[in-house]
Amino acid sequence: MTLGARIAWDDTVLPFQLDIPDIRGRVARLDGVLDDLLSQHDYPPLVESLVAEVALITALIGESVKLRWKLSVQVRGDGPVRILAADYYAPEEPGGRARMRAWASYDAERLNTVADAFGQIGKGYFAVLIDQGEGTHPYQGITPLAGGSLAACASTYFAQSEQLPTRFSLAWGREEAEDDIRAGGVMLQHMPKASPFAKGDATNADGLLRAEDLVAPNEDAAEDWRRVNILLDSVEVDELVGPEVAPTDLLVRLFHEENPRVFDPQAIRFGCSCSADKVRQSLSIYSAKDIGHMTTEEGIVTADCQFCGAHYEFAPETLGFEATDPPRDE
Repeated sequence: MTLGARIAWDDTVLPFQLDIPDIRGRVARLDGVLDDLLSQHDYPPLVESLVAEVALITALIGESVKLRWKLSVQVRGDGPVRILAADYYAPEEPGGRARMRAWASYDAERLNTVADAFGQIGKGYFAVLIDQGEGTHPYQGITPLAGGSLAACASTYFAQSEQLPTRFSLAWGREEAEDDIRAGGVMLQHMPKASPFAKGDATNADGLLRAEDLVAPNEDAAEDWRRVNILLDSVEVDELVGPEVAPTDLLVRLFHEENPRVFDPQAIRFGCSCSADKVRQSLSIYSAKDIGHMTTEEGIVTADCQFCGAHYEFAPETLGFEATDPPRDE
């Protein structure tokens, strides 16, 4: 693969469809985006891997949201890794690039850096939120953490909340020649029109539906689902992460007998939505007394964006619902 071809597929999500089993999917490759969002923080490798995984999941799910919509994935647990959060901002106009950001909160003193990464989250929930813009109520779906990985949690979310059989295969790693982290993944999902059978019974002890439960009532659908999952199981880490194997070549390698058909890829870049105005808005519910408690010895109020690390400073009299001075450039 040429350098130009490699760059062309970096930071993209490629939608595709397998016509024979009526299954759709997406291939994601994150390179510069992942470097940008991870470079904002000094995460331990264990936390870094979880951020990469939640970013991949968010990119794969987010590609389907409409223009100007926002999709968020949030994972919260009672373990050392308390929060994993990623936001996907759909393009502002057709053909534009989507934006992504991600962040993790963890307790460094409790973190067991040699233990299983997913186990460091503990008990909690996996949530997907979709914001359709002003004048609408955000959609939110929540499922318990289950399955041993964030990819399994995402699959359970779609089975339990959306009644859609879904599978994720994800990988990430650093290139030896460069201190550069790359990630890639494939998402498979049964087309909604092919899912009248999506009323299965949970067969797991936790009572949560899985993809296999949804397709079980329909023998043809169950066989199609088993077949494409066996094919996906054959994928190698290097094929998922790249950069030597283009997503189009990967689809041909895995699913050539299923007639894969690709659509226009969606380009992604790192981007944060924070601003001084949004910080002021978030503080507008506080009184002057409350703002006083937030004021530093230097007589200012400071705020840092958890996602991008941007630092903001404000004069306290410009904040809260009792502000006496109009906002000015700080």
